[in-house]
Amino acid sequence: MDSAFVGHVHALRLALTDPRFDACAVPGALAVLPGARDALDKAAALATGAGADGAGPYADRLAASVEAAGTAVQRPELGTLVATVPAGPADREAATAAVAAVDDEAVRLRTAVKSRDGFFTTFFISPYSRHIARWCARRGLTPNQVTTASLITALIAAGCAATGERWGYVAAGVLLLVSFVLDCTDGQLARYSLQYSTMGAWLDATFDRAKEYSFYAGLALGAARNGDDVWALAVGAMILMTCRHVVDFSFNEANHDATAAGASPSGSPTAALSAKLDNVGWTVWVRRMIILPIGERWAMIAVLTALTTPRIVFYALLAGCAFGALYTTAGRVLRSLTRKATRTDRAAQALADLSDSGPLAELQGRLLRGRAGSFGSVYVAALGAVLMIGAALWLPFGDPRLIAVAVIYVMASGLAVAAPLKGALDWLIPPLFRAAEYVTVLVLAAKADVPGALPAAFGLIAAVAYHHYDTVYRIRGGTGAPPHWLVRTIGGHEGRVLLLTVLAAVLASREADFPVALTAAAVFVALVVLVESIRFWVSSGAPAVHDEGEPA
Repeated sequence: MDSAFVGHVHALRLALTDPRFDACAVPGALAVLPGARDALDKAAALATGAGADGAGPYADRLAASVEAAGTAVQRPELGTLVATVPAGPADREAATAAVAAVDDEAVRLRTAVKSRDGFFTTFFISPYSRHIARWCARRGLTPNQVTTASLITALIAAGCAATGERWGYVAAGVLLLVSFVLDCTDGQLARYSLQYSTMGAWLDATFDRAKEYSFYAGLALGAARNGDDVWALAVGAMILMTCRHVVDFSFNEANHDATAAGASPSGSPTAALSAKLDNVGWTVWVRRMIILPIGERWAMIAVLTALTTPRIVFYALLAGCAFGALYTTAGRVLRSLTRKATRTDRAAQALADLSDSGPLAELQGRLLRGRAGSFGSVYVAALGAVLMIGAALWLPFGDPRLIAVAVIYVMASGLAVAAPLKGALDWLIPPLFRAAEYVTVLVLAAKADVPGALPAAFGLIAAVAYHHYDTVYRIRGGTGAPPHWLVRTIGGHEGRVLLLTVLAAVLASREADFPVALTAAAVFVALVVLVESIRFWVSSGAPAVHDEGEPA
């Protein structure tokens, strides 16, 4: 840091304390983490850094030299903040006046709020949750502690809903909103205090799903106390939300590198129309609200829980989320078809990892390697998913013919991922596989028509969904997908589907045992996935990241 530096403390904080970047700089200051230390040593060994004439502050010349050597140097957007090394007394006086004219604490508090968020969060939560975040920072609380408090609050809310009493539903609605306030606070605290970590991003994302799905289970238990079985609706809501998120993840992974390689998102008519609508202020909020992002969704759930019944909550949730999923997916399909972009090998590998193919699909892939790709991977995956879901719906529980359909699904799954997933619509393959597996579990449990089958199906899908979210956040954190042994151990999506159809056929005459089989599968998957996931995230050396949460 240059001894003549003049600027805001928060400008220095952005440059010197952000753990996400190996090298970060503002005028007059440079900080590096161990990943950029070699580049710094080489730059420091040069007499004048990057500047041949030695002009300019030494920190700036070092930063330029580090960047010239191939190490990226993050330069945070300062906005109204000041960071400079004055050349003389007049410049110093002007810089000092500029510092005095801007309240950096106000800037820090304002930028703690996510730049793009939903209507409910922006106008009903963030105006005061940012102050809670500052209160937490001044008392030494960490974002992970606030995240955990949000989870505990949501679990208490689920317990209140499970009472089936009106007071319990009202308390559950209030506590769910409190949990959401804390959920916003943890991210704002991370941005306010620059406490970013890979584990923090993982906790924030996975706890969001744990909170929401636990609340679904609480509603189902509460309804059951009043003689209303809504477990199928609870499972359906969980399936819809998970598949919707997989669409988000897959599309983003497929197109992130393509955009960076020069394929501008504005290259499609759909994206151009979206950009035009963004220029009309009110349409931005309408478009964000109609897809029912997490803020609007949790507010709707909380209000309806307090005022109505669990069945009405699930009907509203399914209708709203289905519309949002169709709206966003249709737009992304149109963008993909009209936009000319080349997918990278990294994107293709990410889609293959998100597909969660097990040993059976891998065997198919090896046998077909070099001869696959001409069939259209996404169409093969779609055909397999439709056949699997259709047969599960049409055939009676335990019908051996469903095993034959499951074998066809296994073959289609292997064929779909045998070639690199670089097609325009190949990002649809992971959500198609998720829908096929989850819906098959739901239909088999519903058709078994025995007590405990649907709650067991809820548990199994929750355990598998956790594995799929864990995969997403490992990829986002830059550490790659879970190890192959883990995916093979839990069978892959196609192996689990085949196993469940075989179990249904074997237990056709003893349907009461099917919930036991589902529960055993859920416990096995949960134990294997959780143990490996916790081991990985606790010991992970992945670079620090900050997840912005569910897209608004």
